[in-house]
Amino acid sequence: MAKWLKWAMELQAIAQAGLEYSKDVFDLERFEMIRELSLEIMEEYTDVEPEKLRELFANETGYATPKVDVRGIVFSEGKILLVKEKADGKWALPGGWGDIGYSPSEVAVKEVWEESGYVVEAKRLIAVIDKKFHPHPPSPYYIYKHFILCELVGGQATTGIETSDVQFFAEDALPPLSLGRNTESQIQLAFKYLHNPDEPVYFD
Repeated sequence: MAKWLKWAMELQAIAQAGLEYSKDVFDLERFEMIRELSLEIMEEYTDVEPEKLRELFANETGYATPKVDVRGIVFSEGKILLVKEKADGKWALPGGWGDIGYSPSEVAVKEVWEESGYVVEAKRLIAVIDKKFHPHPPSPYYIYKHFILCELVGGQATTGIETSDVQFFAEDALPPLSLGRNTESQIQLAFKYLHNPDEPVYFD
């Protein structure tokens, strides 16, 4: 993770907690200034419009905690399921933000169905990944990614609201990946569990 992004995230977290728990009007003003400084750092190093940054980066209240991203890992005949994202025209493991009221396994099953048309059963957690340790593009959020191995039990390839194509790919024939969502090394990690089912859970 780039130092500027780490600084911006830490300043944002300090500001968010301070704005939630402080009562003194002068302290609240200082924490608001810290939040503005974190936004200025993001504006300096990204091409994102300031209002969009404010919406994405400084819109939360309460104690700052990592966001949870859940990805369903589905294999068929030695190939992995990927969906083509409308947002960038590239490919990703089906998945998205964790939803309130759903367990991680329920999110994985739901996301696979909504984005690919396939019915799956969640079988096991294979990885919990801190996004900062992996070669993703900069993101305004601090994210933990959960990879859940699923078994294909039915359905057929059907695109969803956010997807324009659905296919299975061989390990040595991956398409251009949506790097904000998954990296080649993470796809290779998923194949590791296909080849070695007893591999322990990967974390960090």
